[in-house]
Amino acid sequence: MTELWDAFLQAIQLIVSLDKEVVEIALRSLAISTTAVILASLVCIPIGGLIHFRNFRGKRPLINIIQTFYSVPTVCVGLFVFLFISRAGPLGGLGLLFTPAAVVMGQMVLITPVLMGLTISALSGVDKAIKDSALSSGATEFQAISTIIKEARFAVVAAFIMGFGRAISEVGAAMMLGGNIRGYTRVLTTAISLETQKGELVLALALGIILIALALIVNIIVNLALQRY
Repeated sequence: MTELWDAFLQAIQLIVSLDKEVVEIALRSLAISTTAVILASLVCIPIGGLIHFRNFRGKRPLINIIQTFYSVPTVCVGLFVFLFISRAGPLGGLGLLFTPAAVVMGQMVLITPVLMGLTISALSGVDKAIKDSALSSGATEFQAISTIIKEARFAVVAAFIMGFGRAISEVGAAMMLGGNIRGYTRVLTTAISLETQKGELVLALALGIILIALALIVNIIVNLALQRY
């Protein structure tokens, strides 16, 4: 027990002293996951809105499929993207494998169903009378839809946060697509896995603390921003 406590204190010391390797891994992980969730949101949120506001055959089965992929294993996503960007894949010529871009792609695919499905759920939770009232007041369909999205903004932001949390905490796809290359593609989760296997508990603990802190900080910042509305 004493050894674990000493390791914890040393991990805190690494963080406080801004250890170069710890800071580098943390910033890279934050940059990759933030990029992934922003790019995915630009695609998934509008598509989620389109699915919600339009009626078409197969809508319910499609939503069920999207929700089913909420918990898709990260290694499966990694394998899927790996097949596409490997030398034998259709995107093999781009040389994306074992690069930060590959990790971003993997995380984007991973969080796509989460962002899309939660956006649909968020919009579905808005009272239908709001849209009817807007239309009866002379608003265009686009203006009515904008009103609904504004009403559901808290839930949509929650979807964004969930997507970020899912992205920054995954390890399977990052390991398979990035290769855990030191100074290039190594992120918090893959570094924690590696250092734990090596028995370097101090560094692993430091990175684990940072990972939890990042998730907490993002939630606090978003909540403070939403309080202004």
